Amino acid sequence: MRGLLLALVASSALAQPHSGSEFASAEIRRLQASDIENPGMLWVDRGAKLWREQCAGCHGDASSMRGAAVRYPRVMDGKVIGLEEKIRHKIAFDYESDDLLGLTAYVAMQSRGMPIVSEATDEQLSRGKSEYYRRRGQMNLACAHCHERNWGKRLGGETLTQGQGNGYPAYRLEWQKMGSLQRRLRACFFGVHAEPPPFGSPVLLDLELYLQKRASGLEVETPAVRR
Repeated sequence: MRGLLLALVASSALAQPHSGSEFASAEIRRLQASDIENPGMLWVDRGAKLWREQCAGCHGDASSMRGAAVRYPRVMDGKVIGLEEKIRHKIAFDYESDDLLGLTAYVAMQSRGMPIVSEATDEQLSRGKSEYYRRRGQMNLACAHCHERNWGKRLGGETLTQGQGNGYPAYRLEWQKMGSLQRRLRACFFGVHAEPPPFGSPVLLDLELYLQKRASGLEVETPAVRR
């Protein structure tokens, strides 16, 4: 019945945001819901240790970060700054390093259950929106072809989701580790046979900002578990 309802509305424009967890199996949802079984908590624990060692002296308890994840990415001095970039401004961790993923996940988890809020203006969102609808790669597809026009439909053995980023950094079973939203976006570029932009590039950050707008109202689920 759930699959039928998804299919009935999937062909229409995005009416309301749906988290990727709504499309996950019962087993994956169970893993995500349990802080004991959720494999992403290994990275969160790493982030908690880093927070105590390198962040607490200025920021105090990590609970002071509650609400931060719902406001990032955001535009600051004309540049899109994601949560990872904000953290790297102080500590130059490598992108996709376990330290950066762990600290980002730990900070984001302080906002778990809070609704995402987009403060970006239409003008600030315009570049990301353009990238979202841009056809690219040898397959000549845009993000919207899968995640707006066909979400809820089956593609091979998978159900297409809306491609929301409210659970990232997330533990993906296909990666067998935690990964950032930028890594997932780069995988989509690879999937349509397009050259993936480098981590931290304006293209990825602009897309993240637009995806935040699309996810407005969804709750932060970090660390989410995805297939």
